[in-house]
Amino acid sequence: MRVPLFLLLAAPLGLAQNQLPLSMKRAVEIALAPDGSTRTALAQESIQQAQDRVAEAKAALLPNLDTSVQYRRQTTNLQAYGFNFKIPVPGFSIPAIVGPFSVLDTRAAAEQSVVNISAIRKYQASKATLAAVKFDNDATRSQVSDEVARNYLACLRADADRNTGRANVELSVALLAQAKRAQTAGTGTGIEVTRAEVQLANDRQRLIRAENDRTRATLQLLKSMGLRMDSSIEFTDKLDYKPIDPASSATLLEQARKARFEMKTQQQREEAARLSHSSVKAERLPTIGASGDYGAIGTDVLSSRVTYTMGISLKVPVFDGGRRGALREESFSQYKQEQIRTRDVGQQIELQVRVALESLRSASAEVDSSREGLSLAESELAQARRRYDAGVATSVEVTDAQTRLQRARDNQVIALYDYNVARLDLATATGTIGDYLNQ
Repeated sequence: MRVPLFLLLAAPLGLAQNQLPLSMKRAVEIALAPDGSTRTALAQESIQQAQDRVAEAKAALLPNLDTSVQYRRQTTNLQAYGFNFKIPVPGFSIPAIVGPFSVLDTRAAAEQSVVNISAIRKYQASKATLAAVKFDNDATRSQVSDEVARNYLACLRADADRNTGRANVELSVALLAQAKRAQTAGTGTGIEVTRAEVQLANDRQRLIRAENDRTRATLQLLKSMGLRMDSSIEFTDKLDYKPIDPASSATLLEQARKARFEMKTQQQREEAARLSHSSVKAERLPTIGASGDYGAIGTDVLSSRVTYTMGISLKVPVFDGGRRGALREESFSQYKQEQIRTRDVGQQIELQVRVALESLRSASAEVDSSREGLSLAESELAQARRRYDAGVATSVEVTDAQTRLQRARDNQVIALYDYNVARLDLATATGTIGDYLNQ
């Protein structure tokens, strides 16, 4: 059943009894929604920032067009420009101050980079960075899915522990009633009744602790999903055993290297670092640019005449005090760092796959062992109760069998939890957590 996110968000504290069903798959879907987990929202904003940086880098390769309108009223001292006219004509002279006069200049100017290898490499590096950020967003979504699924499994374990606690309390109540019947029949003693009452009190305390653990686990799940803490939910999944036959470690490793977004992200980061290093090296190369302007100038609108300027420039770097050399070495070091990180990510993925695969095999054997232990413990308790009713055994034998049954129940819950966590670990390690959630 699909539960709208707004219903979970709007669930008031006073309606806690109206529990909404929640599966693991639905919990992950809610966390990955735009108004879900904080981590997914932040990762999405990172994509927008990377896209803006690509646009900024691309702008260096596109024409730059400006328009202007300028009007000024001025006087000019010609002598300030080196004009000092002396005309040997009596009564005639050229004044040093010219004006006032008006100038109206309307103009459009354009610049275009024709050849700039460094700017091209920077643009390519920004696109590689954008691809890395997108893969990182996918990796974040996988990590959030893993976190929510893990918290959901913790809730299922807490739920199972609570159910086990209730079963233990029910068993202790039944054994207490049995001890009282034996005391009434004269085949039991008061100490046996007291022993059963102590066991019941201990089991009730464990049940209270299990209830508290379940509440804490549920709150942690709600936090990871981005929901209100007063939301009331009911878990529709249960801790169970779904046997799987995993592929060989070599096949899983190959699958993980192709599917893991962490590896794709790091590979793109390495490529971006390589292109950034290439852009720094290209700063030593000449650059060619073109520029021009077109407009009208005059003392007013009617007297304005069209003028224009066109030109091409060649810029050849000669010496900058060693700045480019230092930047080149720095960028090369950053590139080497990304290469090291790529190798480390590959090794980390291999480690995770191998550990998860071994944990799955161990957990599967643990489940089989816990099932056998639970069956034997139940049989032992049944025999002990029959012997106690027949008067051939004391309540100590029943209490010991009861303790072993409770331990066997706990062991089964732990085994099932470990197995499901191992399955989740393997799915996360191989990049197939989506398939795990759909099973």
